[in-house]
Amino acid sequence: MKEKDIQKTKSAIQNADNIVITCHKGPDGDAVGSTMALYLYLKKKDKNIQVIVPNNFPDFLKWIPKTDTILIYDENIEEANTHIESADLIFSLDYNALHRTGMMQDALKNATANFIMIDHHQQPDDYAIVTYSDTSICSTCQMVYHFIDYLEDINLIDTDIAQCIYTGIMTDTGSFRFRSTTSTTHRVIANLIDTGIDNAKIHQNVYDSNSYNRLQLLGLSLTNLKVIPELNTAYITLSAKELQKFNAQKGDTEGVVNYALSLKGIKLAVIFKEDANENLIKMSFRSKGNFSVNEFARTHFNGGGHTNAAGAVSDLSFQDTITKFISILPTYKNELK
Repeated sequence: MKEKDIQKTKSAIQNADNIVITCHKGPDGDAVGSTMALYLYLKKKDKNIQVIVPNNFPDFLKWIPKTDTILIYDENIEEANTHIESADLIFSLDYNALHRTGMMQDALKNATANFIMIDHHQQPDDYAIVTYSDTSICSTCQMVYHFIDYLEDINLIDTDIAQCIYTGIMTDTGSFRFRSTTSTTHRVIANLIDTGIDNAKIHQNVYDSNSYNRLQLLGLSLTNLKVIPELNTAYITLSAKELQKFNAQKGDTEGVVNYALSLKGIKLAVIFKEDANENLIKMSFRSKGNFSVNEFARTHFNGGGHTNAAGAVSDLSFQDTITKFISILPTYKNELK
């Protein structure tokens, strides 16, 4: 952060009576971890704060400290809107465009509050008085750690805040194996562990709490795995009927696309999920090397994200979406070599 932004942030927090913290639709470990870390930090400043997330989040994240205080927008629209309308300051965490908050976006667009953005996705929109954006950082949670450090409050990071930050870094780096995991990331992790957190237990809470149905769904996902060897591409499909068969819950398909990417020689992997409730096809893209799934998703499916991890949606039918994807691939034959 630049010095002028640090000072502007300090002033905005000091002058705010009511603060709202928000994240993107479909909150993941980084979104929940970063919002709760910032919440717990600002609580130490004796601020009136409300975390509002667009929709519910996976059960395997609900052990995170104080998640029981989160207001879920699509379940409490009137109350959530009241908080947004009365806010003096709103934080955008782990998203860089208001449309990524789903049905919350209209309330946020109409808000009179100032915004502060903390995010690591590419091409942020220009709506905040302070935009702390860094695409080189592995997770928004690591950015929250640096944010607190910039505000000269690193000593306020206790075990609860550290657990939140560790969770987001761990999940967004694939347990510290992605290229975005830098030496700085490891130094941050070391400092978090030094607060007294049980890092093994955090891993167990997130990754070792599978339901029987979730593992059955994983088995089906791998059965549905298809490979296009001449284009070094693999994809997984899950229809609405298949998801319903195993009573799929939020988060049950998280990380499944990485199994496709783990195949030898594969440079591009995708999972297609049919969402009957929203009448959309949801896609998660992963890649290796310099192939940008952010640009691919933005160009063809109105999506985006990072160079090696992105998401998108399609309003075409399930099969038409898959057909469109396959038809586009030959254009990228050289990049996928």
